[in-house]
Amino acid sequence: KLEGGVAVAPAVKVGLPTCPGGALSRMALGKRGVWCSGGRRPECPVGSAPFALATDRAVRTTAAALGLPAHPGARVYVLPCIAGHVGADTAGVILAETPHLSERIRLVVDVGTNAEIVLGNRDRLLAASSPTGPAFEGAQISCGQRAAPGAIERVRIDRETLEPRFKVIGAEPWSDEPGFAEAVREVGVTGVCGSGIVEVVAELFLAGVVTADGIVDGRMAARTPRVIADGRTFSYLLVDGQPRLAITQNDVRAIQLAKAALYAGVRLLMDRAGVEAVDDIRLAGAFGSQIDVLYAMVLGLIPDCDLSRVGSAGNAAGTGALIALLSGAARREIEEVVRRVEKIETAVEPRFQAHFVDAMAFPHRTAAYPNLERAVELPARRPGGDRGPEARAERRRRRAVAAGSREDR
Repeated sequence: KLEGGVAVAPAVKVGLPTCPGGALSRMALGKRGVWCSGGRRPECPVGSAPFALATDRAVRTTAAALGLPAHPGARVYVLPCIAGHVGADTAGVILAETPHLSERIRLVVDVGTNAEIVLGNRDRLLAASSPTGPAFEGAQISCGQRAAPGAIERVRIDRETLEPRFKVIGAEPWSDEPGFAEAVREVGVTGVCGSGIVEVVAELFLAGVVTADGIVDGRMAARTPRVIADGRTFSYLLVDGQPRLAITQNDVRAIQLAKAALYAGVRLLMDRAGVEAVDDIRLAGAFGSQIDVLYAMVLGLIPDCDLSRVGSAGNAAGTGALIALLSGAARREIEEVVRRVEKIETAVEPRFQAHFVDAMAFPHRTAAYPNLERAVELPARRPGGDRGPEARAERRRRRAVAAGSREDR
């Protein structure tokens, strides 16, 4: 069973496999001086850049040596780290999802503040991390919150009226269904969690309220009172109540920055692998297991793929830890696989910035999404996007409209 993220065997043979990230490995093991058989400590501090691992090998020690509140005879097995920012949790994901055994090109992404990305098949496996930040988890969002009762987790926006309807954690009915007010009486409607912010931004894009370049289009104020002036920009009023929840221009930008960083990391691995498409995509982690894969693709978090081949992996790192707990052969397998994973450092790759800039658009500035277009109708892209003299004139017009709205109030 899982206790605090650590797998514990309830049988007589007691073991604790762990799969922390690289920095957590150093802090947890370094505090007790447990690094490898020689007990060697790293020469560089945790805050150094680029971050260096103390060891990339599996660590076998005891719970007593780490000061863990477990059976005195419990042994601890720490899965091997892959790179400085691709830790043992990614090794657990690989063990659970087995991309190294696949004949197809498989992309596995553990989505979080720092996204770990694995790409490849039985012939070659590459890994990298990408700094997505906390926006996908509801942070840096004006109305964001963690996934808890009261948080909006699902959103749909009518293409004609631009009116929203939404679903809240802790309540079964949607906001436009009978019984919704009674269902949320105790939990309320308190904010928007990660899956909710992904869906509302994607729905705003599909409805034409947000442009492909991420601009909340002030012209839509003529069609709906939900598009409101907000300083020099516009916002979309999702909930006109207490609290008042609006999706601001800065919220859209935060999602753009996060998804562009993730896509750029994926694209770097595809470039290195020499592939233009992937056959399967698995989204892992607490956030990755909750988002709708259609909306993930609409925003461009992931490259185009047959949607029937895109799915959630759940807590793949935890599953991998359980596999390691129960199988000595699996422990030997992942130690061998990690040694042949090719590590890509996104921070020093010159092409990362170019990929990042192109990925700021919804779903992407240049990449084709034929599978997505078969599943949903994407808004027509204006030639040149939000660049050029016409786009600059339009931005000046939007600012004038916003200023006029403020004067009217």
